Amino acid sequence: MPDTPASPAAASSARERTLRFQRLLFGGVYGTVLASSLASALENDHGQPDPGYDALWILVACLTAAAAHGYAYAISHWNAGERTVTGLTLRSMVTEWPLVAAAVPTLFALVGAHAGWWGENTAISVVLVINTVALFCWGLSAARVAGQGWGRATRVGGVDVLIGLVIIAVNAASH
Repeated sequence: MPDTPASPAAASSARERTLRFQRLLFGGVYGTVLASSLASALENDHGQPDPGYDALWILVACLTAAAAHGYAYAISHWNAGERTVTGLTLRSMVTEWPLVAAAVPTLFALVGAHAGWWGENTAISVVLVINTVALFCWGLSAARVAGQGWGRATRVGGVDVLIGLVIIAVNAASH
C-alpha cells in the first residue's frame, strides 16, 4: 500500500505538539539556568544563611521571568486590529509554567536546608550538579525533538552542560 500523505489537520496537530514540546524545553533550560544562577548568587550574601529567604526569591524571580516572557510573547504577536490582548497574554503566561517547574529541584533543596535537613552550602552544591545534569537532558531532548541523531543530540547536551559548568566554576571562584 503506498504511503498516503498526512492530512493537513494531522500535520497541524503534529506541528502543535512539536511547538508545545519546544516551549517546554525552552522553559526548562531557561528556568534551570535562572535557578542555578540565583542560587549561586544568593548563597554568597555575607550575612546569616537563610535558605528559606533564598528559595522565596528564586521562586519570585522565576514567576516574574515567566510572566514577563509570556507577556512579551503576547505583545509581540498582538495584531493592531485586535481590541484586547488580555486572553492571549494570559494564555501565553500560563504556557511559561516549565520555566517555574524547572526551578523545583533548587527550591526543594533550599526548603530542605531551611528545615534543617542539610546545610545551605550542601544544598547549593547538590543542586548545581543536579541542574547541570538536567541541562544535559534538556539539550539532548531538544535536539532529538528537532530530528537530530544521537551523536549530535549528545553534543547539544554537552554544550548545555557547559552552561552549568560555568555557573559551578563562577560559584567556586567566588568563595
